[in-house]
Amino acid sequence: MTRAAILALMAAVLAGPACAGEANIVDVKVRSAGGGIYDFDVTIRSNDTGWDHYADAFEVLGPDGTVLGQRVLLHPHVEEQPFTRDLYGVEIPPGIDEVTVRARHKPKGYDGAVMTVPLPR
Repeated sequence: MTRAAILALMAAVLAGPACAGEANIVDVKVRSAGGGIYDFDVTIRSNDTGWDHYADAFEVLGPDGTVLGQRVLLHPHVEEQPFTRDLYGVEIPPGIDEVTVRARHKPKGYDGAVMTVPLPR
C-alpha cells in the first residue's frame, strides 16, 4: 500500500462520526494548473442552522500548518448538505507533496474532520 493510500484511508477513518465536528471535510479533489498552482474542489458536511451557525470558510494548509489558501463562504448551506465549493489558484511551494484541508464553523471554529491529500504531479 502506498503512502498516499494509507493517508487517504486514515483520513476516511478520521472523518467518521467519532471525530465529527460542526464542519467536516468529506472529500477533496485537487488538480494541478501547472507551475506550482493547484485548484481544489472541497466538499463539506456541516451542521448549518442559519446565519449564526454555519460553515463560513475552508483552508488549505501546508505540512507545517501554514495557510496556503482560504475560501470564505458567504452564506449558510442549511438545505444543501453536503456541499462542494472550489478554490482556484493556490500556490504551493516546491517540496510540498501533500496538503491538509480544514473547514471553519461559526461559532465553533476549526473543530471538524480534516482531510490530508497528496498533490498530483
